[in-house]
Amino acid sequence: MTRIDFYILEGKQPADGRVIACRVAEKAWLTGHRVYIHTADEREAERLDELLWTFRQGSFVPHQKLEAGIPADTLTPIHIGWGGEPEVHDEVLINLAAEVPLFFSRFQRVAEIVPADEQARQQGRARYKFYRDRGYPLETHTLAQG
Repeated sequence: MTRIDFYILEGKQPADGRVIACRVAEKAWLTGHRVYIHTADEREAERLDELLWTFRQGSFVPHQKLEAGIPADTLTPIHIGWGGEPEVHDEVLINLAAEVPLFFSRFQRVAEIVPADEQARQQGRARYKFYRDRGYPLETHTLAQG
């Protein structure tokens, strides 16, 4: 059964959920996992694509932003996409969209990033309830920021 981890961002200064997603993706990749990062739209995927190169000094996180008509590189350990179901990868899903992706259950683990703003919190609560009501094992991690 898919394990669901919620990363709740707290603090005086709002943290960027994309940076946390980069850290989670990097950690998963360094421990040998393949990752799919699901974004709300193409613009968000582009931002994340750029951020994976710059989020930490000296970091190198191999990834591919999925594009229509271009096949996914099966050797690249991290893919970024939006909309439909990914062609490859079924280990770690990082969800940055407001809704639960329909394909989440094919993954071994789902990481839900919940920023500190009220709208994101409400969306996060709805996703938490969705998983809980279906009996998925849930873990919550609070990340204090500045």
